[in-house]
Amino acid sequence: MTAEEIRLGKTRKKMFKDQVMEILPDGGNLNLCLTCGLCASGCPAAGIEGMDPRTFLRLAALGVDDEILSSEWAWWCTMCQRCIHACPMTIDIPRLIFNVRSAWPRDDRPKGILASCDASLKHDTCSAMGVSEEDWRFVVEDVLDEVRSAQPGFENLAAPIDKVGARLFLNQNSREPVTEPEEMVPLWKILHTVGADWTYGSKGWGAENYCMFLADDPAWEKILRTKVKAVEDLGCKVWLNTE
Repeated sequence: MTAEEIRLGKTRKKMFKDQVMEILPDGGNLNLCLTCGLCASGCPAAGIEGMDPRTFLRLAALGVDDEILSSEWAWWCTMCQRCIHACPMTIDIPRLIFNVRSAWPRDDRPKGILASCDASLKHDTCSAMGVSEEDWRFVVEDVLDEVRSAQPGFENLAAPIDKVGARLFLNQNSREPVTEPEEMVPLWKILHTVGADWTYGSKGWGAENYCMFLADDPAWEKILRTKVKAVEDLGCKVWLNTE
């Protein structure tokens, strides 16, 4: 009597989770879930849309791809990585969610994040408000002049732009120059008081990278490389991102 090969069913279809595991180092540990719920306990988005990190991962593990790939909860996740730090198995749920986002057609992604990403690509300022180099310089110099003339003790306040060799390259929230320019001043005063050697750049000063949250890898990389080049071109030692 000879042994016969026994086949149990058909070859399992590759699931979305399997595709993500091929991308992540060590597969993101996505198969190690203990269903303990620690990821959900500290998640700021847990409960929204009736979803939480544990449920999202379990749906992915069970191959319920249609549901996770269409779930708007993927856009509620803040990518804060609290779940990774809480998880005893260090499961990379945010990277699973990031790849879910990237699977959405670009035009179907949240309009606010999409618009901010596209605005930051308009100029090398990387401003999520689409501020040009010329407008940026005008706002900084205008606010600086007002503070120097109106606030005793700050007649010599500086807010340098493109200062070669400065130690600190300071990024700036993109909305403040447009909607609340006076909100930039307190940080200038702190840096002035401690005698910090710092500068803004005319390029790469926008602090945010909405293209990262949009899961648009080419755009994310372009913005990051623009910022890095701006820092390196000025010869700054420290890149200080307030966001």
